[in-house]
Amino acid sequence: MPLSLDLLRTFLAVHRTGSITAAAQTLGLSQPAVTAQIKALEAALDRPLFDRLPRGVAPTAVADELARRVAGALDTLDAVIGSELPTGHTLHLGGPAEFLTEVVLPLLAPLVRGGLRLRVTFGLADDLLQALAAGRLDLVVSTIRPRLRGVRAEAAYDEEFVLVASPELAVRHPDPVRRGAPVIAYAEDLPIIRRYWRTVHGTRPAMDAQVVIPDLRGVLQAVRAGMGVSVLPAYLCRRDLAAGVLVALARPEPPPINTGYLAVRSGGRAVPAVTEVHDHLLERLRAGSPY
Repeated sequence: MPLSLDLLRTFLAVHRTGSITAAAQTLGLSQPAVTAQIKALEAALDRPLFDRLPRGVAPTAVADELARRVAGALDTLDAVIGSELPTGHTLHLGGPAEFLTEVVLPLLAPLVRGGLRLRVTFGLADDLLQALAAGRLDLVVSTIRPRLRGVRAEAAYDEEFVLVASPELAVRHPDPVRRGAPVIAYAEDLPIIRRYWRTVHGTRPAMDAQVVIPDLRGVLQAVRAGMGVSVLPAYLCRRDLAAGVLVALARPEPPPINTGYLAVRSGGRAVPAVTEVHDHLLERLRAGSPY
């Protein structure tokens, strides 16, 4: 029997998000409506498509095969409809506040001047990726590799980390870390400092943070003021290093880096605005635009 496109679209949303709730949010439907459509499709196929879990659903082998067969056609159809009938889509972009503010938003200026409608959400990578999978965001700049079903990501940039201090503190403490200079961190568990230490020294840092500021721009200001030492991404402190406002306490080779990713929901590129911003950012970030 012929199957409704609405049933197939709902099925694909559930398969990609792994959740009735997330699919309902993506489609703008109620949870009961999505559940009813999945049951109708299962009845039409006379096959179970999902196993219900305590959190979300897991696709059966039949569901995986059906998704493989229909996803490309539905995405192509949505892309054609989107290009022929533009909807004035507002693009919802998520990422870390510092990187989006310092790097990404300036790169998007030409598109905004060209008419792009943009809404920006700051947050932690895990939370933003969940929002992406649920359909609340269109694109996410992520500092971790996404591992959610229904989310696709490409490596977009490498951020380099630098151990920095003010010149005055560096003079007073020739070896500030070993001699107990105050440490300024982004969080109590020293996430950036910990990554730097593992890469450079092969061990976990033994120090505790004296000052914790949950915004890297605040950490930068505290280091500038001589409050202590910290590890910061180079894009955030490069101008201060060049001007002598800050000094690098070490120059390890190769420098510690973290790879960032540009993530999009499976099928999300069917929306022209999403494709335009995704491709523009990926090209500019990979080209090493100044940041």
